[in-house]
Amino acid sequence: MNDNAKALEVLDLRAGYDASDVLLGMSLHVGPKERVGLFGPNGHGKTTLLNAISRVIRPRQGTVRFMGESIEGLAPQKIVARGLVHVPQANWLFPDMQIMEILELAAFTERAQEEMKTNLDYVLNLFPRLAERRQQQCKTLSGGERQMLSIGVGLMCAPRMLMLDEPTFGLSPKLKDELAEAIAEISSRGIPLLLVEQDIAFILSLVDRMYLVDHGEISREISRGGEVDHQEIMDMYFGSESAS
Repeated sequence: MNDNAKALEVLDLRAGYDASDVLLGMSLHVGPKERVGLFGPNGHGKTTLLNAISRVIRPRQGTVRFMGESIEGLAPQKIVARGLVHVPQANWLFPDMQIMEILELAAFTERAQEEMKTNLDYVLNLFPRLAERRQQQCKTLSGGERQMLSIGVGLMCAPRMLMLDEPTFGLSPKLKDELAEAIAEISSRGIPLLLVEQDIAFILSLVDRMYLVDHGEISREISRGGEVDHQEIMDMYFGSESAS
């Protein structure tokens, strides 16, 4: 990787489902070791963007570069092997498998196999609940524990960058705080993050910079140190009480 290269660069990306475009020429970037947030209403393209970057869906237009190299045309597993790891929102885990089985299965690339013991120790230290329940089946875990396991699966892939899609969805404030601490710890290791969240306070507590997404486009970029009016952003996306 060139020292000046961005960890992730997305240029003029257009993608969608069936005949409908959701992304309308979206561009953004994530710098080395940077934590970047994506915030906006549901249905405006945040998850579609992550799916297009990781090739869960095929973009119709645009360029994606990871660590300075194009990943266009690569299969999803090849993108993971490069180190770009997408942790989706819906906790797509094997319900009848035990925690340890799932974590070990996640280390499927050559690099992840080489780092398996180190990464497994790290995951179990980061999420002690998983260590305590290591022999439990996934389907017996709470929503928060499944989210911890999902992030653990991402870490077992030996990521050079993580994309997290709404990791706190449906969780209690206490579990949100626990996950925020874990994500901050992961980032402290120098792993760049692209974080999708609906909780504005949560996302602002973690990121260096944030993009606001509106109808498949970036409507605004808020840089580190920039002034952020929480109420202004909430009103912009969800309407103000005075307008109702």
